[in-house]
Parts: sequence; structure tokens; C-alpha cells
Amino acid sequence: MPRKPLYGLMAEFSTPEELVQAAHRTHEEGYRKFDAFSPIPIEELHHAMHLKDSPLPKFVITAGILGCLGMFGFLYWISAIDYPLNVGGRPLYSWPSFIPVTYEITVLSAGLTTVASLLLLCGFPMPYHPVFNVPRFKLASRDKFFLCIEAEDPKFDLQRTKEFLASLRPYEVSEVEI
Repeated sequence: MPRKPLYGLMAEFSTPEELVQAAHRTHEEGYRKFDAFSPIPIEELHHAMHLKDSPLPKFVITAGILGCLGMFGFLYWISAIDYPLNVGGRPLYSWPSFIPVTYEITVLSAGLTTVASLLLLCGFPMPYHPVFNVPRFKLASRDKFFLCIEAEDPKFDLQRTKEFLASLRPYEVSEVEI
């Protein structure tokens, strides 16, 4: 029977400290295509994996500023240029009345950009991922911690990577099939 293609190798740990230490050692060993799975947020894990900062905040602030300037300019154009109405001697350009709508559009554009950027940057929707093929991975949402080294990593060698993961003293090392 032919063997299924391999996505990578996965190690299971019992505590967050073990996972952070394993991620740190994995990066030190030279692996760059690996991921960690945890039922709780672990701030140290981000640093141990040497992940780059997300461009999401830059997208959100840019969208907010553009929404603010765009709406403010649009309201000015409507009230002072396109359809000027002089009611009771009031100036055509009364900027205090523009503030509530401008604020709302700023928040709306930033919020919509957050959702769209998050979906694009995270690769959603992704209804299937190969790590779900590992039977014990269902514990990742309860109380276990997992580290997966992908087979696409340039340093990946099945036997050496399996030995390296075993040296981290996990509960179990599993092959992740595609």
C-alpha cells in the first residue's frame, strides 16, 4: 500500500513551559517552518518562535485615517461645493456637524478592514488542516500542547527531525499525513 504524503511531524507536550522550551530549541536547531498549538494564549511562545509582527495594525490605522479624511472631505464637498444651502445665515462649511458621521465612518472602515485583513492574513476560510489527521490532536483544544515541524522546511529530514523531537521529551511524536 503506498504511503500518504507527509505534512510534517508533531510532538505533544503536557505543559505550556515545555511547549515554549521546545519552540525555542526548534528555532535554535534551525527549523523555520513550524507551528505551535495551544488551548490557551502563551505570550512567550510568540518570542520563542521568533514570529514577525503582523501588518494588521498598519492596515487598520491606514483604513481608519482614509475613512476619516474621505468622509470629512465628502461632507465638505456636499455642503460647500456641490449643494450649498445657506439656512439662517449659517456658514456653508460648518465642520462641527461633520464630526459624528466622520467618527462613525472612521470606526466602520477600521473595523471592516480588521475583519477582511484578518481573514486574508490567516488564510481563512480553511475548513481542513492536516494536523486534524493526528488522533490525539483533539486534545489541543482542552489541555495538551503541540509543536508541528512541516516537511517543507529546508532542514526537514524524517529520521533526524523525529530524533530531534524525541530529544525534547514529548509525550508522543506523530507523523502528520496530508
